[in-house]
Amino acid sequence: MFLSRTNIATREHKEVYMQQTLLNAKELSQRIKFSAPYINQTLKDNVFIEGTHYIKPFGGRKIMYIWEEVEKEMYRSTAVNHHVIPMVKGGVCHG
Repeated sequence: MFLSRTNIATREHKEVYMQQTLLNAKELSQRIKFSAPYINQTLKDNVFIEGTHYIKPFGGRKIMYIWEEVEKEMYRSTAVNHHVIPMVKGGVCHG
């Protein structure tokens, strides 16, 4: 059987996505010990970025969190960042 470059690239692309664990907010809340509403209302779009930490499959309203990316973000956030400028409304500027 002959495989074209396109078929090989498509297969590799599918394998990457097949290795990712997609979780809804309730399932994620059980892993990171935050409530599902807190995840959807506070962490989403403040800490978690669409396309990196979560996706909306088929352009719908349902949000699926990518566990491997969320886990990386959790460990990255524990590293001390000395270049943080506090902002008035409680946010920070990473300068």
